[in-house]
Amino acid sequence: MDREYLKNAIQGPIATVPTPFDDDFNIDYGVMADLTKWWVDSGLIMGTAVIKVAAAMGEGPMLAEDEWPQLLRTVVQAADDKASIVCGLHYKDTKRTIEDAKQAEEIGAVGLQVSPPIFNLPSQDDMLDFYSELSDATGIGILVYVTAGMNCPIDLDTYNKMADLENIVGIKWSTPPEGASWESIYELSDTFNIIDNSRQPARSHQLGGRGYINMTSEIHPPHDLKVWELLEAKRYDEAKELFDSVNDPIRHFYDRTSERSGGQARVKKGLMEIVGRPVGASRPPSKPLNAEEMKKLRGIVESFGWPTA
Repeated sequence: MDREYLKNAIQGPIATVPTPFDDDFNIDYGVMADLTKWWVDSGLIMGTAVIKVAAAMGEGPMLAEDEWPQLLRTVVQAADDKASIVCGLHYKDTKRTIEDAKQAEEIGAVGLQVSPPIFNLPSQDDMLDFYSELSDATGIGILVYVTAGMNCPIDLDTYNKMADLENIVGIKWSTPPEGASWESIYELSDTFNIIDNSRQPARSHQLGGRGYINMTSEIHPPHDLKVWELLEAKRYDEAKELFDSVNDPIRHFYDRTSERSGGQARVKKGLMEIVGRPVGASRPPSKPLNAEEMKKLRGIVESFGWPTA
């Protein structure tokens, strides 16, 4: 695909969608299809937002090798060419990542979110080779994803060298490598779509960013679509106020509940249940929110004025 087409497709609020499980922790593909149609009907469409499947907050690393392709296929078919579908690929060596990338491209994903093969303890040259070979092997967009917890930073010089890789179209940005500033990556904003993962979408957009990670766009799409509309209109103070008014209380709740049980999708799944679109619990050992936590979360959602079940 054309690089500019891919950059246009992979921008806006990034909906890291949850994976629905039934009571036996098997994927409920029917629920996923219904949700995808609702997300599309609610405005999470190509050029405006991204539907990201099987990423970390969507429990992608917990899915079997025969599960994530069927999950992706379900979303692609339900979206019916109306949405930008991106698939998460994490932590695998070059050979397996290329195999997965080709499979995702064949299924119909427009892009991939790809983390380095962190268990290979890659050097900067290793990571450049990894993304270079992946770019050469696929025709869809690649969003590079590194964050502090991976202990695998990519240097700015390495990002600069990725400018020559045709299908590297985005960088998911949160923590700068040692010796660099948070703002430094935006020197590359003409080349890559910088997607903010630091909860600063307004600041990012002002510097040339083209999207942001959030916890809510698939929960209540009108909220993040409004944030994006304000960003695109350069009404940054309003965008920041609206984003923070929802993000801050949810993130504080997320941090508190993580003390009892881990799992990136637990709060997201609680939110889905509160708005009337339940997707089951996370796979063990992660535990679902308990009754007290759900009551507190419901109060937070009601304070936003969002519809609840």
